[in-house]
Amino acid sequence: MNQQQVAKRNLVIMWFANFFVGGSMTMVLPFISLYIETLGNFSEQYVQQWSGWTFAITFVTAFLFSPIWGRIGDRIGRKKILIFSGIGLGVSIFLMGVVHSVWELFMLRLFMGVFTGFISMSQAFISTQTPKEIAGRVLGTLQTGSITGSLMGPLLGGLLADSLGYSTTFKWTSIAILISALLVIATKEYKVDTKKDENTNYSSMDVIKLIVRNPVLLTVLLISTLIQMAHFSIQPILSLYVSELHGAESLAFFSGVAFSAAGLGNLLMARQWGKIADRFGYVKILVFLLFMAAIVYLPGAFVTNIWQLVIIRFLLGISIGGIIPVRIAYIRQEAPVSIQGEVLGYNTSLRFLGNIIGPVMGGMVAGYYGFSSVFYVTSGLLLISGIVLYISMHRHPERAPQSFKSSENAL
Repeated sequence: MNQQQVAKRNLVIMWFANFFVGGSMTMVLPFISLYIETLGNFSEQYVQQWSGWTFAITFVTAFLFSPIWGRIGDRIGRKKILIFSGIGLGVSIFLMGVVHSVWELFMLRLFMGVFTGFISMSQAFISTQTPKEIAGRVLGTLQTGSITGSLMGPLLGGLLADSLGYSTTFKWTSIAILISALLVIATKEYKVDTKKDENTNYSSMDVIKLIVRNPVLLTVLLISTLIQMAHFSIQPILSLYVSELHGAESLAFFSGVAFSAAGLGNLLMARQWGKIADRFGYVKILVFLLFMAAIVYLPGAFVTNIWQLVIIRFLLGISIGGIIPVRIAYIRQEAPVSIQGEVLGYNTSLRFLGNIIGPVMGGMVAGYYGFSSVFYVTSGLLLISGIVLYISMHRHPERAPQSFKSSENAL
């Protein structure tokens, strides 16, 4: 089996692994607050408070550990880290099904964050064995695996919780993640485009210096936080906004539709944006997508019914859907193969930082100024991100090459 065949096989395997992980990670989200209620006789305020902390703490440890796992993966191989991460996630979620207190659940969510970089590590794993000229479409294809799982996860999790109970749902979720770890064992790891004279002994300080000396790469990494802040700012209040627009009737269903609309748009366009960026240039398409997302998000402040919000969420998903694979493809282009895991680890950390700040910011803005103000702020953050990247691209055009020639052996 030649490298091209191995790469195709690895992509298929990792697509299914990401599908299981993406679905499993979202299966338990719909009922975390309900699960906390079963652990004691708590007030509504206590449940809401600890639901927020229990949700957020995973991102805190993920923020801290992502670069560490990226660096270790660069040294000993990303396949080993993927298997280790899958087992760690599976064990953590299994134990959540047998806790007896909120503190035990909180500590397990904290522990789970250590292993949460499975999907980002899988992106690095596939990235380093993908030719630069087709990285966008390949990474876009890989992303559809986690998106598909994330779309199905909440629905399946809710059904399992209603029929089998919360504890059993955690256990079945852990089994799905352990299947992902087993799938990774069937892959074969190798790298492409590694030059014989290329330095492979970078220290962490060398990696940071390399990033800082590349202004466009530094900008792409830093705006990861702003993008996630914008994307997650609406998450904690979306159900409340749906309630305001539609009323209490079938609230869970229509909230789910609003949540899923963005994921569906993301799913439909992630690979297509990757292909477009392979042709016209990653940074140029990133700028376009950021401006598009800023424009699409703004009308959310003026909607008067649920279906207008659903359409806006769908269009947002179309624009946001290209940002992750195009951004990773650009990193694949700029960072040496031997340190791509660590660079992508910093990118993941900055994304998790946005995941932490965004919901808190959205909740505070909505509390003080109303739901519509969140859409103004979100649109502004995306617009600022686009402007900053546009300026960086034009000040340093040598760091933002426009395109690759088509590859005859595209996956």
